[in-house]
Amino acid sequence: MASPRITRVLTEAMLKHLPPSASSLKLLDVAGAAQEILLKHRPDLAITAVEGDPSGWGIPSAEFDAVTAFDAEPGSPLLAAALSALRPGGRLIVMSTRGEPDATHVVTLENHGFTRILVETGAECPLPVGVLMRGERPHQTEDTLARVQVGAAADEDAQSLVDFKGRFVHLLIRQSPDKPAWKLRADEPLMWEAVTLEGMLLAFSSLPKAVAFMQPVVLTGQILDVSKVAKFSKQTALAWPQAVLLNPMPNALEQGTLGVVSIDPDSAETPDE
Repeated sequence: MASPRITRVLTEAMLKHLPPSASSLKLLDVAGAAQEILLKHRPDLAITAVEGDPSGWGIPSAEFDAVTAFDAEPGSPLLAAALSALRPGGRLIVMSTRGEPDATHVVTLENHGFTRILVETGAECPLPVGVLMRGERPHQTEDTLARVQVGAAADEDAQSLVDFKGRFVHLLIRQSPDKPAWKLRADEPLMWEAVTLEGMLLAFSSLPKAVAFMQPVVLTGQILDVSKVAKFSKQTALAWPQAVLLNPMPNALEQGTLGVVSIDPDSAETPDE
């Protein structure tokens, strides 16, 4: 049995593998083994814990964004039930406190229908410990726009920031200089400008919602030069001097003038994986 410290470190390592989702991520936790630690870091998670034989979980198909299994045996019953529980593109995250990563873990997930598989050491603390297995339920379409719309549909359209229950909002950002983080020098100044409509910040409750909005308006040339979608806490957003237009529809751009305002890059959250 792993020590409390190893259990905590390995469970926290699972956090970075949670998939992008709507404003609330629906998670199925096997035996409730990870939920306490996960919720300390992500209180926005909507967690359902299941116990016992996977064939008796009694959960709807394609209902969850993620399934987590901490130190649960990834046998055929669990993997089959997890695949059924996940929405298309949903992610299984298995963490074992024992063993080492090897090719058999990849084959196991492939044989049970998972794609986009990752197998790696669970954590370095400081020596390598544990095995992380990650896979996704295949999408039902090769159309990227259709995939994005599946995630975006989980969030409501235009709503009030005050009434919004999620933890984060996302802004459309023009960055100067327009370089990836790894190309920026440590002393190089970075400027962010967020897109506005009639002086209101265009904000979105999730990354899929922002991307679903951007795809048609970029194709029609209504918004240009947006180089990133940045994530901010709701608390940060409530302190902005500008009003916030949350989850607008693309046709909102026909009703006003676009602009930009400066936003402090240091006020943003760590990007999603």
